[in-house]
Amino acid sequence: MAGARAIVLLSGGLDSATALAIARAEGWACHALTVRYGQRHEIEVGCARRLAEAMGVEQHRVLDLDMSGWGGSSLTGDGPVPRGEASAETIPSTYVPARNTVMLALASAWAEALGAGAIFLGVSAVDYSGYPDCRPAFVEAFQSLLAVATRAGLEGRTPVIRAPLINKSKAETIRWGIALGVDYGLTWSCYDPQPGEKPCGACDSCRLRARGFAEARAADPRQS
Repeated sequence: MAGARAIVLLSGGLDSATALAIARAEGWACHALTVRYGQRHEIEVGCARRLAEAMGVEQHRVLDLDMSGWGGSSLTGDGPVPRGEASAETIPSTYVPARNTVMLALASAWAEALGAGAIFLGVSAVDYSGYPDCRPAFVEAFQSLLAVATRAGLEGRTPVIRAPLINKSKAETIRWGIALGVDYGLTWSCYDPQPGEKPCGACDSCRLRARGFAEARAADPRQS
């Protein structure tokens, strides 16, 4: 494992930072990919840059792929960001159409070109706001796709998609990250930042983060 390459999808958020820390702890040589997809703000991209530097990745690429023109998501400016915690029974307006499918496709292309053995992403099916592309079925389906749709797959070198947090709550993720030394002060979760780059405290992502730190009995360095 030591020295083997892995691609890590790094959004700048709490979950992707933890996934990166897990990959590093397992001995992977990590190459981080951040996508500027037309999100409402640039804060998380800046956080991704700082995390990549602080966590010593081999290479960090920020790719521009503007998905805002399609519409269909409040995260890309199509309507206001809703307040309150989302229900897992419905898909909220903050869902970006096919975002994780697109992100994994990009990571897969880089993984194949680089000869990487794994792709890490920080999705969770426990605290996931009802997003369809955060479930085990999605990860399993994409893994099957790679086996038949890439040269690496046909040659028996399919990168393994790793979603180590998929069955973890936010509190479990935070406790794991703290144990691995993640500086959560470098991460960003808020969907609708206020002036001065302050979290709104009311969107679904802010509420999930606050509840996670409370249940983990840890202080959120973003609030200190």
